Amino acid sequence: MVTKKQRRLWAFLASSACVMWGISGLFAKALFNIDPHITPMWLTQIRMIISGLILIAGAGMFKQHPLQIIKNKQDFLEILIYGVFGLIPFQLFYFIVVQKANASIATILQFVGPFFVMAYLALRHKQVIRPLDIIASISAFAGVVLLATHGNFTHLSLTVDVLFWGFLSAIGVATNTLLPIRVLKIRQISSLVVTGWGLLFAGICLIIIHPQMPTIPNNPLIWLYIASVIIIGTVIPFQLITNSLRFIHASTVSLLDAFEPLAATIGSVICFGLVMLPIDWIGSALIILAAMALNITTKPKRPFAKKYHHR
Repeated sequence: MVTKKQRRLWAFLASSACVMWGISGLFAKALFNIDPHITPMWLTQIRMIISGLILIAGAGMFKQHPLQIIKNKQDFLEILIYGVFGLIPFQLFYFIVVQKANASIATILQFVGPFFVMAYLALRHKQVIRPLDIIASISAFAGVVLLATHGNFTHLSLTVDVLFWGFLSAIGVATNTLLPIRVLKIRQISSLVVTGWGLLFAGICLIIIHPQMPTIPNNPLIWLYIASVIIIGTVIPFQLITNSLRFIHASTVSLLDAFEPLAATIGSVICFGLVMLPIDWIGSALIILAAMALNITTKPKRPFAKKYHHR
């Protein structure tokens, strides 16, 4: 029996995890500003490999048998696909937007991702689209337009490549949500195992695609920021979110996700002097509220897709 005190505690810890994800984008932006040799590709490779190994080791410590997936070809293939087509666009394209713009814009644009999930479920599984879903979609589109134009519809304030990579990262949110459903829900494989191997497979794939390693200055600050991206941006929040699902509903976790762009935006204003016009705050709010609206449910007559993600 979950008590009210436990629900409050884990709601707080889940919101803390979302704040950590937002903060990790700030560390990434600081890294890109320190040295031009630090690229989104290199940072994603390092983050995925190290985080994957840590999570797999953690799964082994908790006796979750991480090596079992090697014995099942279908599970192995699905986790590989999840890593390559889910985690890579979700993380690599996010870092590209962070580098080209900032953590705030990157995080807010990713909030368009749930609408790709909604579109897929509607087309592939004939899931009914509610009037609320349509209103939320219009709200999210309006929010993106306001962010992209500052309210001046004659020119773009965000470059075309930022919008391009931002929408690809939002598609990554959708694939990251949909691809591991079978192995997590039907096969009941530990999320530590699925995510750990997915990250490791994705990191190895990126190294194969881009094996050239840049020369990184031996600056202690660089390695501190990288460690922060890995620990604060992956390992700790992932554990908090995963464990929180035992005490609070997945829909609640999704609503708490709003703390992520809020933390990234406030951090970008304080740390990097980001100037947010009132119209930008309005656009950001429209996107965030629209994504939250997708998780508003009455007594459902249709299946509700539980959603959580890690950065």
